[in-house]
Amino acid sequence: MNKEITIDGKIIGGDSPTYIIAEMSANHLMSFERAKEIIYRLKDSGTDAVKLQTYTADTITIDSDRPEFQIHGGLWDGYNLYSLYQEAYTPWEWQKELMEYANSLGLTCFSSPFDFTAVDFMEEIGMPAYKVASYEIFDIPMIRKIAKIGKPIIFSTGIAHRDDVERALSVCKEEGNENVVLLKCTSAYPCPYEAMNIKTIPLMQETYDCIVGLSDHTFGSEVALGAVALGAKVVEKHVTIKRADGGPDGGFSMEMEEFIDMVRQIRNLEKALGKGTFELTDKQEKERAGGRSLYVVADIKAGELFTPDNIRSIRPGRGLHPMYYDEVIGKKATCDIKKGEPLDRDMIE
Repeated sequence: MNKEITIDGKIIGGDSPTYIIAEMSANHLMSFERAKEIIYRLKDSGTDAVKLQTYTADTITIDSDRPEFQIHGGLWDGYNLYSLYQEAYTPWEWQKELMEYANSLGLTCFSSPFDFTAVDFMEEIGMPAYKVASYEIFDIPMIRKIAKIGKPIIFSTGIAHRDDVERALSVCKEEGNENVVLLKCTSAYPCPYEAMNIKTIPLMQETYDCIVGLSDHTFGSEVALGAVALGAKVVEKHVTIKRADGGPDGGFSMEMEEFIDMVRQIRNLEKALGKGTFELTDKQEKERAGGRSLYVVADIKAGELFTPDNIRSIRPGRGLHPMYYDEVIGKKATCDIKKGEPLDRDMIE
């Protein structure tokens, strides 16, 4: 995959490192200082970006007691949509300062908008990219508005059928914006491992010919590491300070130490993945000298026959290649040879 986009001067795609996004979401617990602390703790971790969410309860839903607005089961059992979003939203008056604070620490900050006013607000404060959440991939008018801006767009596909993805991509293309990333996602909070189907990641890349990644709500780092091995160029995970601190998203978020360790593991995995090649590294080439070769293992007189009793394939690799063993057996020695000498062609009649 050679496609690339750039966010805040950082290349995503191609041979570039995995772009790692720490999703703060509601884990600020309505404390501005806690939001800053989350950002601060990520500054030296190798994380690329912190992501916010830009909505209010009134811009994302309405306050209604109708059955379809009630939540039953899961982490948010007993809430209606309005009350959940009242508790979970990130105050808009924080967001410019949080973005600038993140920037001062070397981190990019952008957000997910959830309506036209959020898009306008994000553009007003100069956010460098847009993340379209899974449940907003149906919102074609909002996607069109974002696409017209021309900045990178990252889509989560957690509840999307193929036609939903294709429709969103088509709108971006119509508006001349192909700076797009698709994230494999399963909208379950937390998500069971067996529901992730991360083998879809290379399929998405092949099908849609764009940069692909993972938005992950599973516990631990295993799925993220597997996704990177399969070609994900973006990884997004929710992060909090401690799950025990609570909050709407706390139950499926990574604790800070876990998240930082995941980043470290991804960076190590990237080194290990390297490139597809049959060539040996310089170190491997040097180690070839330790491989097997033909050695004299008993004293041999000139004219004596080579036999399995006086030559063997052993370590190290200073002698004749073992593939010549059958050819050498039964031939005569041209000179006296001491035990422990590597076999050489000049020794063979």
